Amino acid sequence: KAILLTHYHFDHIKDVAVIGYQNMVPVWSRLSPTKDIYAAPEVIEAILDHILNGKIFPDFSSLPTKDMPSIRFIPVSALETIDILNYKVTAHPVNHTVPTYGYEVSSREGKRVFYTGDTGPGLPEVWKKVNPDLLITELSTSNKFTSEAKDMGHLTPDLLREELRQLYNIKRYLPRVILIHIFAPFEAEIKREIEKVAKELSCDIALGYEGMEIDI
Repeated sequence: KAILLTHYHFDHIKDVAVIGYQNMVPVWSRLSPTKDIYAAPEVIEAILDHILNGKIFPDFSSLPTKDMPSIRFIPVSALETIDILNYKVTAHPVNHTVPTYGYEVSSREGKRVFYTGDTGPGLPEVWKKVNPDLLITELSTSNKFTSEAKDMGHLTPDLLREELRQLYNIKRYLPRVILIHIFAPFEAEIKREIEKVAKELSCDIALGYEGMEIDI
């Protein structure tokens, strides 16, 4: 019903066009509502300029009609908290190679999930502002590529260890952690390295997988 976009790299926006295409006929037939897509203005601009530009795909934010589009873009700003489907959602800037938001999503019952999106190290200002029961973050590659990961705005087990230490020093607790965005060739190596981090920090850290369901 609603989609949060972190940044405009292709692997994070490539399915917007497919969603818009698949939702167009149901919207036209009034069988399903317009899907709302929340993102920073520069993300919306990139999608409209380079994907929904009338050449690669039609602009599904104005089809079937401008009054009843398949998808609707809603701009969000840094540290803005908005209501989405009875959840409170706050956008937090993180450290990546392009402007990127992580999102903290809070339920009416007070449960909180923070999804960092793609990020490199250096998040103490973010940790001061979030209070997650569950942290979903990226971990792209293994420790032997730590230098390259920093340059690309990504994390390794060693870099994640330091971020979690900072989080604990600021908040005095560590949430459960789920890792995604894993480069497949390094998954086994990452798993071994992250098991050491989890043991060292006494933290519940697991690798995410397709179809994973999480109770908070």
